[in-house]
Amino acid sequence: MKVLVFGITDNPGGMEAVIMNYYRHLDRTRVQFDFLCNTEVVAHEQEILSLGGTIYRIPARSKDRKAFSEALENFFKTHASEYKAIWFNTCSLANIDYLKKAKQYGIPTRIIHCHNAANGDSFLRGCLHKFNRTQIRKYATDFWTCSEDANEWFFGKHAVLPNYKLINNAVDVNFFKPNEEVRQSIREELHAGDKIVLGHTGRFHFQKNHPYLLKVFNELDHRYPGKYMLILIGDGEDKETLKNQVKEYGIEEDVKFLGIKSNVSDYIQAMDQYIFPSRFEGLSVALLEAEANGLPCMISDTISLASIVNDNVKMFPITDEAVDKWVEAIEEASHQSKHFNIEAFEKRNLEINTEAKKMQDFFLSL
Repeated sequence: MKVLVFGITDNPGGMEAVIMNYYRHLDRTRVQFDFLCNTEVVAHEQEILSLGGTIYRIPARSKDRKAFSEALENFFKTHASEYKAIWFNTCSLANIDYLKKAKQYGIPTRIIHCHNAANGDSFLRGCLHKFNRTQIRKYATDFWTCSEDANEWFFGKHAVLPNYKLINNAVDVNFFKPNEEVRQSIREELHAGDKIVLGHTGRFHFQKNHPYLLKVFNELDHRYPGKYMLILIGDGEDKETLKNQVKEYGIEEDVKFLGIKSNVSDYIQAMDQYIFPSRFEGLSVALLEAEANGLPCMISDTISLASIVNDNVKMFPITDEAVDKWVEAIEEASHQSKHFNIEAFEKRNLEINTEAKKMQDFFLSL
């Protein structure tokens, strides 16, 4: 059977990672995904094609509303009969036109899958999200979420949802387990030497709170000159602002902007700690990947407790008064080693092989 998937953008972020983790671990002779995308560049494109998926491109509604509407209509008119289900992945309900067309053209199972716990978009898109919360039950048949915390913001408090499922942001734990050879190779590339390497992966965007991360690192670097290095993996609209902040602090030598990497797991191997002060999250795949590697993780107390799997994760407020707490915890953790614990992931249903089989069985039951 074939499933139509929406949710792969030009950014290889957390939502894209969830989709690809499940796609890689399905029996694709039984369940195959095709992808409807609205960006010219498609993250993981070559891998999708190598796995047998087809990518269809249409214009983004934000770029050309008329062209978007025409292309969307033509796509569903031509292809809807090929699919038993559409799996619509999104961080916002601002645009649910895909589900409307899927219903109009007879795709029987229409899944809306929530991937975030707060509005990271514009005021207008926030208003559209709130309005479409009142409309979504007309078009979706199944309601999936990454966490209960995300569910409340996304669908509304006390929402009664048909065919509701919690879909775990499972990861391939064995893929991220510590690998000393890869670790040393990447550390040599980074010229890390004996420095403690702190890392963060994520789009340079309000949600991820990079300014606070840099504030903490600046204080850390002043207290322990030359002991730490910070590597930032990702890209986004706030990049130049963050680079200017680094220059103002005078910490250019110890902060590295690495851009988007196709081999993020290799850079996680090189890290000694993972620092994650997000303003909000659903269930962060990036954090779970760091935990899968066994890294000590320092995270904000705004992140869902569901994200904590290992016992070496500590939570702190993201206030000016709490900067010292972050610094002290990072210094204390500099004497700790990684703690790889696959059993903890299996117990929490966060190991991808098991969870992908559940998704596969769901699609085959349709």
